[in-house]
Order: sequence, then structure tokens, then C-alpha cells
Amino acid sequence: MDSRTVFVLLWMLLSSISTGIKLDGNGYVDVIIAISSKVPQDNRLVDQIKEMVTEGSLYLYGALDEKVYFREATILVPPEWKGTDFTKARTESFGKAKIRIDNANPAYGVEPYTNQYGECGTEGEYIHFTPEYLLNDTFIPLYGSRGKVFVHEWAHVRWGVYDECNGEKPFYHSNGHIEATRCSKNIEGQFYEVTAGGSLQQCRIDPQTSLPTKGCMFFPDRNQITNSSIMFLPGLDPVTAFCQEDEHNYEAPNMQNKKCGKAAWTVIFEDSVDKDALRSLKPLQYPPPPPSFKLVQRKQRVVCLILDVSGSMGGSRILQQLQAATHFLRNIVEDQARVGIVTFSTEAYTLSPLTTIDSDTTRENLIKLLPKVASGSTYMCKGLNLSLQVLRADNGDALGDEIVFLTDGQATDNIAGCAPSAIQSGAIIHTLAFSNSAAHALTEMANKTGGKFLSPNDKTTSNQLMDAFASLTLSTGDYTNEPVQLESIGARTSDLFNGTVSVDQTVGNKTSFVIIYENSFPSIYIQSPSGLIYTQTNMNHDVSQKTVTLNIPGTAEPGDWKYRIQTTILQAFTITVTSQVAQADVPPIIVKTHMDQQFSDGTKPMIVFAEVSQNYRPVIKAEVWATLESETGSVHTLQLLDNGAGADAFQDDGIYSRYFIKMVNGRSSLKVRVKNQSGQTRFAVLYVPGCVINGVVKPNPPKPPVSEESLEVGNITRTDTGESFEVKLSGTAPPNFPPNRITDLSAEIQEDTVLLNWTAPGEDLDQGTAKSYEIRWSFDLKMLRFNFSNGHSVNTTAVSPQKAGSVEQHSFNLNITIQNGTTLYFAVQSEDKQKAKSETSNIAQASKILPAPKPPGISNPGMNLTVLVISLCVVTMLMCFIVAVVICAVKRRKRSAQSDMVPIIAN
Repeated sequence: MDSRTVFVLLWMLLSSISTGIKLDGNGYVDVIIAISSKVPQDNRLVDQIKEMVTEGSLYLYGALDEKVYFREATILVPPEWKGTDFTKARTESFGKAKIRIDNANPAYGVEPYTNQYGECGTEGEYIHFTPEYLLNDTFIPLYGSRGKVFVHEWAHVRWGVYDECNGEKPFYHSNGHIEATRCSKNIEGQFYEVTAGGSLQQCRIDPQTSLPTKGCMFFPDRNQITNSSIMFLPGLDPVTAFCQEDEHNYEAPNMQNKKCGKAAWTVIFEDSVDKDALRSLKPLQYPPPPPSFKLVQRKQRVVCLILDVSGSMGGSRILQQLQAATHFLRNIVEDQARVGIVTFSTEAYTLSPLTTIDSDTTRENLIKLLPKVASGSTYMCKGLNLSLQVLRADNGDALGDEIVFLTDGQATDNIAGCAPSAIQSGAIIHTLAFSNSAAHALTEMANKTGGKFLSPNDKTTSNQLMDAFASLTLSTGDYTNEPVQLESIGARTSDLFNGTVSVDQTVGNKTSFVIIYENSFPSIYIQSPSGLIYTQTNMNHDVSQKTVTLNIPGTAEPGDWKYRIQTTILQAFTITVTSQVAQADVPPIIVKTHMDQQFSDGTKPMIVFAEVSQNYRPVIKAEVWATLESETGSVHTLQLLDNGAGADAFQDDGIYSRYFIKMVNGRSSLKVRVKNQSGQTRFAVLYVPGCVINGVVKPNPPKPPVSEESLEVGNITRTDTGESFEVKLSGTAPPNFPPNRITDLSAEIQEDTVLLNWTAPGEDLDQGTAKSYEIRWSFDLKMLRFNFSNGHSVNTTAVSPQKAGSVEQHSFNLNITIQNGTTLYFAVQSEDKQKAKSETSNIAQASKILPAPKPPGISNPGMNLTVLVISLCVVTMLMCFIVAVVICAVKRRKRSAQSDMVPIIAN
């Protein structure tokens, strides 16, 4: 049986066991809600989570034509919580949960939000609720019912829709009128400004923009003629549905239009992960039952290493395995974890039963047991089965335990015969394919159990196996107890190998430098920021492993550490630097990287993501590089960008992205390196001042406290290894892609001249230089949106596209007289050298508004209403629904204006 057949059989056999949210019939199952270990025990929190999901299930059922609901949810409680009703966690983990309960992101305080940075229609990363939000009922008037807010966030994280409000542009011009940014446009209300003293006054007009000044807010009427949209006002009682095409407000300058250019309903049913199921499902005949809940807990970490000692592992591979496993046991696996070691070749052997990591001596004793020679065949099932016996020896099962399975070859036995039982055991299986011939079943074993799949190569300069072992952490939400990899780099030289590693103020404890040499022991010097020199006399030299280790006593001095390795013969070197937090109350800056697809056939581009953050706050202005290396040796390096263009969703949100188009057949590894010499961290602070009821302002309580302190962190160095991915192209050449869609087109009218701005796309997506632009305009937005070629053409003969990522700024005369009060719409398409065209850009709008002789304010019913008021309705009751607007604004989180952000400077 060949590997391809095994791969297909495993896919069919284990499809029902895969981790992650699934839509099973009409009900969502495997919904994981994880509580961070930083959250103190409060049993009321579990009750509130259940109540929120139960209420949200009915709201979801009504919002999607009675087709879907929440059937089953699992709540993962922290290891420290006490209780008898917690069952043992299987593959659930905080790091992979789509719904997280954690202490407040300093940017938002208690406000819920979704970490979402993919393309329209792709799943978000996670929803973040705080314990305070769930436990304090005084926030319900501020944000709406928790069940409704949950469905609003669910639409972000599951279906990839975006907000239909805009905290930066709450108002816009539409043919001489001022409109509130909203969907649907049928939502009616009034404009008011609430003074610092809490009194009501009419809004004022900014003479520069002819729009209301900052502080003017849209207060919706309590009663509405429409029931949409959830992505604008989930807290408004009449709102029970998502905007559909017949009501969608294409004019509104919100993220839904910018990123998707279509109604939320359309995205859900045509672009989301559930699109096929939702179109085929029939409505339920009766209201759904309440969701069922399961409480699970992960206690002590239990890991079994399965190490390949077959003949093909001889030479440098067995040594690299020894070096990497040593690094894992000495620097990565946490105190009090239990670790076992199994080897396999023709037979399998237990080198160590489960042993508690209770001292450095225990760590070193385990290291002494690691295998150093290789011979025999590759009986993978023998190793896998023995590891399960080792894991079951402590309590009779392997639920929630971890297996680290390293092998470099095809199985001599039939891996398809033993993999299903291993997956059914409930263990998390991380698989490391240490060659391009390693069995394809390894990928599926990791995928089906919530483990990581990594495919490090065996080049002596790559350090990939060390990186793979270093990435095998299992987060509980408290990063203060986890190692942070600062540097990992290698080179081949006959002279000097040197560099700089920045230790910032968030790390410094348990800092270690590990240098591996290939042949001859070199001269090594490491210098602290203050000039203290460490030489070989201060280091541990393991001749058998060809490894030199420097452990910095106490807390490493913050600043730039310099290393210098001198050799007289040509050989390879690698250096790995790890550290941990310097202070328990200061979370470390971390980087997490991944691809948007683990498997690709080349029909759609892949995207590389790297998130750089500190306690949820984004680190911006960093230099981030990704290295993607195929199993055949092809290396591609990309600088990831945080510019809000191309593959990057939002500028300055700490998410660095880039399209990956140089695909080659086979497996590839992913690694990112982060340098920050002058960056900073920033975030938005939002607050709802109150509401108007019957024309009377009812102020809300003072805003929940948020952190506004700056933190000097100095220079930053970080590396991270993402899961490997696999490409299977129909041919050998990578596919060609058109220029990426422009998503940040903006327009402005000055006299009879139009100014257009956008970020340049590339020849292939966001790389290279496009050949030409086609710009069109219209008085009719929908015509331009759906029939771009029918719009009026703009002469672009003088416009030469710049390199991808550049700012394009151009002015045009449309050869028409633009009347006061006129709104025009603009769109752009790009073309490459093969005449392939991009998708139509976002629709930019511009209005010509001449200032009035005496700039009027905005009056309301009973207050001499002017044309600047959207609605003529007489409001008899105004509820406090402005807070629902803020829920949408909160979701703009890291996209807020720079003036609203508080920096953490890294200089």
C-alpha cells in the first residue's frame, strides 16, 4: 500500500474525529470555550457562559432562517480550579479555542471583541470575553444582551464578516445629506452631542469636512421598520437579522464594504466555511433544544517522546535529534510536567517511564537516557503503541496527554492499522517528519488530535529541529510560565559567525545561549550590554553533542547581547537563545505565526501571518521576515507587512501578513524572525457616554478603567516556528495570480478635481509591480459595483504603477462641472503583464460640499430640524442603544485612529 493510499484511507476513516468547530446537521458542536489560567476561580463564571451561549443559540436560530443553533459546547477550566464535576480534557487547549475568557486586553477593558485579520469570509482567530463582562450585569445596558453580543462576535469568528459601523467615520455625505454609517440605511434615529456636563445639544459641523464634529453621535429610535443588522446594532431590540442584499447599505464607509463589498448575509451563505451546509439545510420544524455543556480540565502536563532510532537516522540526524530533545528537556518543558521517553526501530523500548520534572537534576538524568546510535527498520506502530502504554501507566488512560512523534522515514509496518486507535485514545499527537520520505499519515495524526505537524529538514545550518521542539508548548493562557525564543539562526563559515540578540525588559529570567558546531570546537565570546564578557570558561561544553551552553545567572541584563564565534575551518554553526519573563506581572512580547491553509492545491494563494503582541496589545513598526523552505531545499524569504494592503487586513494592528505565491510541491516549513529597533505598541480606548430617552440625556457610569501607561521595552528580537504545510500542484510550476484587490481606495473632491489615494498592488498579488490601472467613476454606486466596465473611464495614460506596497496619489479632472451636494463613486482595477485583472477595488465616494455662509448646527425634531438630519421621525422614546454602536466600534479594535492609541515604545 503506497503512502498516497494510506493518506486517503486515514482521511476517510478519521474524518469524524477532527478537532475544531463543526456544523453537524443543524447544530454546531465542538465549540470550545477556554478560560485562561490567569482567571481566578469563580463558579458563577461557568453559569454565565452557559447562559450566554443558551441565549445566543436562540438568537442565532432566528437570525439564519431557523436553520442552525448551538448544540454542544465544552468549557475548558484552568488547571488551578478546584472541583469534582470537571472531566479530563482530551484535545482541548486554550491556544486553539475559538472563544477565550481572559483578563482584559488593556486596549478595551471589559469590551468583547474578535481577533480577526483574514480575508472576507475566512474564520477569525478567537473571541475574547472578560470575566468582568460576563459577571457584571451593569454592562448589559452598555452593550446589549450577552447572547446577542455573542452571535455578533460569532459572525466574525466563524463566517468572516465585518462590522457595518465605523468608529473613525461615523458619518458620511450622500447626495447632499449627512448619513450615519450603518446598515441597513432604514434604521432611523437622530444626531445629538452630549456635553461634558451631561446635557443635550445639537451637533456642530466641522467646516473642513462639512460633517459633524467629534462627539456627535447617532441615537437610533427605539422602534424601527427594519430588523437588520446584527453587525451594526445587535443591542437594538428590533434587530434580529443580518443585512441582505435588498437592504445592504453599499454607501456606508465601513469595514464590511471595504473588505467584502457585499451584504453580510451574502458572505455567510456564499463565502464562509459553512456556505455549502447553510444553503442545503432545511429550517428546523421546532425551536431547538438548549445546548449541552461539558466541563473539562487539563491538570499536569504529561508528554511522551517517541524517537526514531532506525538505520536511516544514522549520521547527523541522530545527533540533531539528540541535540533538539536535550533542548526540549532542559529549556522548554515546564517544571512539574511528567515526561516519558520511547524509542523505536525494529523494536520499541521504554527509555524512561513518566517522570516528574522537579529539578535540574531530573532534567539532566533524562537527557543522559537519550539515544545516540541508530540501526534497524522503521516500525512506527510499535513506537506509537508503546508510548500509549507509557502514558496510561499513571492513571489508566492517555486523555489530554501529549505524544511527540519524530521519524524520518516511511513506516515498515502499516501505520493506517495503528493510527486510529492512537487518535481515539484522546492524546494530542505532535508529529515531526524529519525527511521528505516521512509517512504522510503523520500530517493527519496531528490534524485529527489538535497537535502540531512540523517538517524540519536535516541541514546542519537550518536549526529547524531545534525550532520544532521549542515550539511544542501547550498554553493555558498564562505566557509568564512559557519559554520565549529570542533567536535561532545558523550559518556555514570558515571564519567569523557573529550577531546581536536583544533582550527586552519583558524577558530575562532563565536566559540561555545554545551554540551547536559541526566539527571543531570554536572560540566563543558573548558580551552583555554593559560589556561583561563570557567565554568558554563560563559555559558548559558537551563534546558528545557538539554543544556549548551559556546559562545567564539571575535576570539577564536588558539590551543588546553580542555573540562572536570564531573558527579556522569551514563548518556549520547554529545559535538558539531562549528566555522567560523578567517579572510575573509583566507579560512577555510574543510572536505567533501560521499559514492560512495547511493544505493547498495552488488554486488560491496562501497567506503568511505573524502576530506580534504583548498581553494582546499589538506591537507595530517591527521588521518581520518569514522564511519558507520546501523539503526539496527551495527557500523563499518574505518581508511581512502591517500596512493594511494586499494580504494584510488592517494597518498597524500588529498582524504582519503577505501572500505566498512561490509554491512548490511537497511539504514546507515556516519560520519568522522579528526585529524591532524603533517600534511601539498601541491600542484604542473606547467609551459610551450615555443615551437619550425622551429628549433627556441619561449619562452612563464612568468608563471602565483601561491602561494608559507607556512601557519602555527597548530593542526586541524574536523567532517563532509555525506548523508545516503541504502543496500539491497539478503541475510543477507555481500558479500565476493577478494583482491583489485594492481595499483602501479613498477619494476627495477639490473644486472640480478628484484626488485618489490607494496602496499599490503587485504584478502577482502584493508582490512586484502591476502593469496598469483602470479607474472608473459613476453617480450610481451599485452600477459601479456590479458593472464596473459601464462606469465612466478616467484617463490613466500618465499613471505608471509603483512597486507593491507604495502609496499611490493621483489627481484627475473629470471634464465635468461637479455641482454642490454631488456624490461621486470611484473604483480601480489593476492589470498585470499577462493581462490578468484584479478584482474591483472597494468603492470610494467623495462629495462636493461647499461651506454655508454661516455653518449651521444639526437640529432635531422640535428644534428647527434642517436638511442635515437623517430622519424626520418624531421620537417618543429613545433607549440607550448608542451602546450597541460601540460594540461595532470595539470590533475595529486595532484599526482605530492613531490619535486614539496609547503607545508602548520600543526604542
